[in-house]
Amino acid sequence: MSGGVDSAVAAARAVEAGHEVVGVHLALSRMPGTLRTGSRGCCTIEDSMDAQRAANLLGIPYYVWDFSERFKADVVDDFIAEYSAGRTPNPCMRCNERIKFAALLEKALALGFDAVATGHYAKVVTGDSGALELHRASAEAKDQSYVLGVLTAEQLAHAYFPLGDTPSKALVREEAARRGLSVAQKPDSYDICFIPDGDTKGWLAERVGTETGEIVDRSGAVVGTHEGAHAFTVGQRRGMRLGTPAADGKPRFVLEVRLKENTVVVGPKEALAIGVIAGSRFSWAGLAPEDPSTAFACEVQIRAHADPVPAVAQTTTDAAGATELVVTPESPLDGVAPGQTAVIYVGTRVLGQFTIDRTVSAVPVGA
Repeated sequence: MSGGVDSAVAAARAVEAGHEVVGVHLALSRMPGTLRTGSRGCCTIEDSMDAQRAANLLGIPYYVWDFSERFKADVVDDFIAEYSAGRTPNPCMRCNERIKFAALLEKALALGFDAVATGHYAKVVTGDSGALELHRASAEAKDQSYVLGVLTAEQLAHAYFPLGDTPSKALVREEAARRGLSVAQKPDSYDICFIPDGDTKGWLAERVGTETGEIVDRSGAVVGTHEGAHAFTVGQRRGMRLGTPAADGKPRFVLEVRLKENTVVVGPKEALAIGVIAGSRFSWAGLAPEDPSTAFACEVQIRAHADPVPAVAQTTTDAAGATELVVTPESPLDGVAPGQTAVIYVGTRVLGQFTIDRTVSAVPVGA
């Protein structure tokens, strides 16, 4: 129970369905005095108190489990390491993968519980083969299946999403109000929970450090300088203060961030178009394709709120035996960075996911 309206209503529905329910709030911060800033975050003392009030109203036991050490190692330190390696990570994916459906689920099963229920908008259904499948929620505008794409078949067997069939968030808020839950109109949390003020640039600067480096164009020519490559994101246009204007006078965008070299690569907007994405760190959400090395049609989604794009996917293995999942979208993807998560869908079903290790531009240098 995060302290938000979704998990509160999910718990209420689980109770109403006749399950033996225990509310658990995860203490993930090593700064227990931290309070919410605006509507940011989801793991503060204020959130814990909101969760406890909901549990008390529902008449269920309530506990706070301290996962701060594992959260720091598996999510926060991973976030820093990924940025240090020049990648753009998704900490919410890592939290679902390593905390909520790994550490939390492991402890729950060890204590004799059957499943972990959350307020995510997604559905677990039994497919034609008899195997469990993860599907989009009924309301695609609120669908959260993307951030659950890391779940495995074993984890799906112990996952319960009571809100999966709810058409809208507004209906969940109305239900919360009818039930007398004080969080009925509580704002949604957003941004990165362990950076409560939302200043990712400043937070990273304290941990990764700052160092003057070069901004170059696609040919390697120096067109400006910066005070730390980690402050830039692929697709960024403003705030670069380039000393050398483009020959055609058009705006330039960040195409690549090379943190190991402390270099930022810029170029025309067209060069943000990506024709191929690939990654070796992939997993299947349930039953894998019978032969993933044979190209198959799918849709790929590269951000939680991005539109899915028709694509063709297949696994390939090189001479050294390394296997990666390669996806070629029907139309180029815009502003993709290594480290992002790509989730593969077939219809409404989440087939699997991978961390993007490499991209191939749809616009060759010099084109």
